Amino acid sequence: MLLPKGGITWKSAKAQLPPTRAIWVFLTKTRFLVSVALAGIILLLWRGIRTGANEMQSFYCWGPSKPPMDMSANEHHAWHAHMQTPVIFNHHAPIEINSSTIEHVNLNPVKSTRNGAANDERVLILTPLKDAAPYLSKYFELIAELTYPHHLIDLGFLVGDSTDDTLGALALELKRIQERPDKVPFNSVMVVEKDFGSHLSQNVDDRHGFEAQGPRRKAMGKARNYLLSATLKANHSWVYWRDVDIVDSPEKILEDFIAHDRDVIVPNIWFHRYNDKREDIEGRFDYNSWVESEKALKLAAGLDKNVVLAEGYKQYDTGRKHMARMGDWRNNKDDEIELDGIGGVSILVKADVHRSGINFPCYAFENQAETEGFAKMAKRAGYGVYGLPNYVVWHIDTDEKPGNA
Repeated sequence: MLLPKGGITWKSAKAQLPPTRAIWVFLTKTRFLVSVALAGIILLLWRGIRTGANEMQSFYCWGPSKPPMDMSANEHHAWHAHMQTPVIFNHHAPIEINSSTIEHVNLNPVKSTRNGAANDERVLILTPLKDAAPYLSKYFELIAELTYPHHLIDLGFLVGDSTDDTLGALALELKRIQERPDKVPFNSVMVVEKDFGSHLSQNVDDRHGFEAQGPRRKAMGKARNYLLSATLKANHSWVYWRDVDIVDSPEKILEDFIAHDRDVIVPNIWFHRYNDKREDIEGRFDYNSWVESEKALKLAAGLDKNVVLAEGYKQYDTGRKHMARMGDWRNNKDDEIELDGIGGVSILVKADVHRSGINFPCYAFENQAETEGFAKMAKRAGYGVYGLPNYVVWHIDTDEKPGNA
């Protein structure tokens, strides 16, 4: 084709193009339109296939192409040699609380074991007091001699309904003990004052008469519970209940009791009595530590549920076996028997027993109250209650039961 002499111009180029009508007719032909549609569909399908393949790469399986049981040792090694499991570490910052109104207590580390002193286990010694001024000097003389480390011992006292100078005498004794420069002072002392309106006399006839036992035991149960609730702390492993009128007990009594690793354990309680010739007669004192009998169970079944059985009195013949009538301090001190009722002169309790809600009922629980009700309640909850018939703690002679010597 020959180009125009003057070069390419718009007119010359336009003259070479097909007529507009011919172009329009070509574009509107059915064959052309179908071809364009097919080309578009093929293009869309191709792009969809490529996008899907790229997305599949995001879900690539982190594992071999065959089950582990079908892989040989070499294949297993080859696979794990180049495929590393991805690990994401998401470290959380600790929560720091600086509010003085929020306190955290962790009871999990607090244990009660047979190696109490070696494990720095804390002991809480509790003593309820009423008109007890004459006995406090001897009481502190004995606990000052305890060989369990005194820095691991806390003392708690409840003074209630006293008519003598119990609180003043207690304050003087505590001041004397706690200001000593040696290792006798105890870790801490708490004195609780609470009157319950109990006006029972402390003389022998009123205190140990049969008619007084129900009201007296209920009042004592309430006093013990108030003292316990005010003094038990989270770091206490053991609670040792000790009456104020003990006249002699072993210096290692805490270590001896703790070594048995029992939920509740009590010693035998005797007393010394001297006749006109000053002969020492050993008397059996505490008849509240006993083994249940069928006769007592039948008796209780016929009583009103609010009646408190008072053990050791002729009015109720229970047929129970009393630990006071067993044992001898000359025999093996570690012999144990299982008990159903206990007295309150000297009791060692694992602190978790009290924390679980086992306290001293100030009402008739299975027709028992205070310490005997406590033993019944502990056994109902699945705890073990034991006595040591040959381990004797000596109580003051009160002459309340003339025939028990």
